[in-house]
Formats: sequence, C-alpha cells, structure tokens
Amino acid sequence: MIMIENDINKKEKALLISIDCGEYDTEASVSELSELAKTAGAEVDGVIIQKRPSPEASTYVGSGRLDEICEFCKNNEIDLIVADGELSPVQIRNIENATNVRVIDRTTLILDIFASRARSAEGKIQVELAQLKYSLPRLTGKGTSLSRLGGGIGTRGPGETKLESDKRHIRRKIQNLNEELDKIEKRRNSMHARRKKNGVVTVAVVGYTNAGKSTLMNALTNAGVLAEDMLFATLDPTARKLSLPDGRSVMLVDTVGLVRRLPHHLVSAFRSTLEEAVQADLILNVCDYSSEDYEEHLQVTRELLSSLGCASTPVINVLNKCDLVDISNMPIPDKNSVLISAKNRTGFDELLEKICSELPETMRRVRLVIPFSEAGLASKIRKHSNIICEEYSENGIKIEANVEIAILDSLKDYIV
Repeated sequence: MIMIENDINKKEKALLISIDCGEYDTEASVSELSELAKTAGAEVDGVIIQKRPSPEASTYVGSGRLDEICEFCKNNEIDLIVADGELSPVQIRNIENATNVRVIDRTTLILDIFASRARSAEGKIQVELAQLKYSLPRLTGKGTSLSRLGGGIGTRGPGETKLESDKRHIRRKIQNLNEELDKIEKRRNSMHARRKKNGVVTVAVVGYTNAGKSTLMNALTNAGVLAEDMLFATLDPTARKLSLPDGRSVMLVDTVGLVRRLPHHLVSAFRSTLEEAVQADLILNVCDYSSEDYEEHLQVTRELLSSLGCASTPVINVLNKCDLVDISNMPIPDKNSVLISAKNRTGFDELLEKICSELPETMRRVRLVIPFSEAGLASKIRKHSNIICEEYSENGIKIEANVEIAILDSLKDYIV
C-alpha cells in the first residue's frame, strides 16, 4: 500500500524545450512555462533551448538537438517533455518515438491547469470547450483502434470510420457546450442590464495571473476567494460589494488571470468571463510590481482588453507587492498608477481615492433643508442617497447626504 501511495504522489520529472526564433523573449517565456509546470505538479529537471529561424516541421527542434534531448531524458529518467509552443500531431508523435517519453505543449499544459482549477459549472464548460476545440484538429488516431487516414488502396476501412465518428462526436459536443455558454451569456447580459438599470457601478479586477488579484479582493471586501502563490489559483469570477470613501458602493468583480501568449482557445472559451471587464465602468489592472517583467505584464493585459473592446474604459494600474521592492529606485509608469501591498494592506487609501476620482459621478454630497410641508421628499432622499446626518430644526429637516445625480434636479430648491 505504501508503494502505491508513493507512486501516486510522485511528481513527474519534466524537461522543457523551446525554439528561439526572435519573435519574443524566449527566456522569460520558458521561465513562465517552468512556473506553469510546477503549478501542474511537475518537477522541472532541465531546459533545452535552440536558436533557429523556425521550428522544424517534423520534430520541432533540429535533429542534433533532438539527439541531445533523447540523451538527457535517458540519463535523468524524464517522464514528460513540455514544449514552449503549440505542437502538431506529427511533431508530438516523432518526439515521443525518438525519446520514448510523453510529450505535451504549452497549450495542453495550461488547459490541464485550468481543468484542475475550474469549480463552477460555467468554468468547467469553458475548460472542456477549450480542450475539445484544441484536440479536434489534432485527432489523428493512435494505434490499431484509430488507424490513420491514408491516400491509397487498402488504407480505407474501420480506422477511418472510427476516426470520423470521434470527430463527429467532438463537433456535436462542442456545439452543445457552445449552446450552454450562450445560455450563460444571456443570463449574464440580463444581469448586467439589471445592474445598469439599478445604477450599480462595476469595477473589474484584471491582470496577470499570480499578481495578487484575489488577495486584493479579499482585503477590500472579505470575499473569501482562494489566494495562493500559484498560477491560476482561481478561474471563476467573484463579485462583492465595495464601499468607497465618498459614500458610494460599487460592485468589485474578479476575473481569470492572464499569461504571455494566452492560447486563443482559452480567450475564446473564457470570453463570457472576460466580458465582466467589457461591461465594467472602471478596470483595475493589477500587476506584480516586484517582477522584472511587470511592464510587459501590464502590456499583455492592455492588449487583451483592447481586443475585447475596452479601449475607452478608464484603467487604473495597481502596482501590487511594492513591499518587496525599493520604491525609491522604481519608476511609477504614469499618473494612473497606484502603489499597494495587498498582503500588508498598504496603499488602500490612495487606491480607493483614485477609484472615486476615476469613476463617473453618480452621487454628489449636498446639504439640504426640506420644509415640513415637503416631508415626502425626505423619504425619497433616504431611498436614493447615503445619509450622513439628519436632524429636525424649526426651519425643516436638515439633511447632509451623498445624493444620486438622477434626483438632484428635483431637490435644487432645497440645497443649501
């Protein structure tokens, strides 16, 4: 029994491989891939990077580097090879045949992490949809039960039928999942419309994974969201009420974290979740200020927000984990940036004041004297305002309150 437990709990030893074509910072991308592998439960034993103009069509890396990979896997008892890019079925098969080690790519790894993190029905549907969309064009068949399609006499038969049957089943499943997501999106749009009708102001928290979004959410609202030092600790959106210093209340909404080169299958599948940012009145772009790549992290988020159609929405850059850096030597990107430490709860006053100043004005603080003959107005004010103080005097009812802009016009004769 102990032997079985040890086998179950044993971490897979992984080798990371990558091609440096000069299109992006390969070392930073591989470093992130290493974190992703650790998050998935693997133990990274080595990294092999090859510089070449483009990936080798048949084996991703060149023949010489493939020999090096084979030798490394044999000497280090590697269980898994992870490529920092999308591999074709041919590349996966050829590398596996050469090394006798299981091979996956970056997208498969991220999908695996997402599958283990999804908790809500919507999150599970989104992950399954992304997995199916990714696997469909790669369904080429394995072994005798799924013979690969051929182009000549004697190559057609049961294998082809089985493969096409599997493809039809996946397409049907994708269609069903899309229909489920459409229903969820309709409910979400209905909820957004209801929020707008009720005058609810929404602030969306977006940003790079593991930047501290959930910690910030918990610190501001006691949301109880899982917050751990790992990538994609939470996938499902969480909405909580946040009270601002000027008396207003807003809806603070958490969203899924981002990474470099986030697979388009995931962006597509999680679009309904990311729509929270599209519908928001203000966006908090949270990043890890202690990371050397924090500027790139901010840019990754900006590009995704732009692709979703959020270019006109006000954005505050929330530079988290400032307790881990020497602030005097770190430049603040612009006037729309705020330094905080969500863990130590510092910088929150500045952040909340910044949120107040960036949000569209929906309430205004006023002093009023309501004549006793118009006492019905006092009831209206209580309904549409945050009362700061209220007292009765010989001239009428004195009220100081943050009043909704929508009813100010009807009160203009009583404003002091």
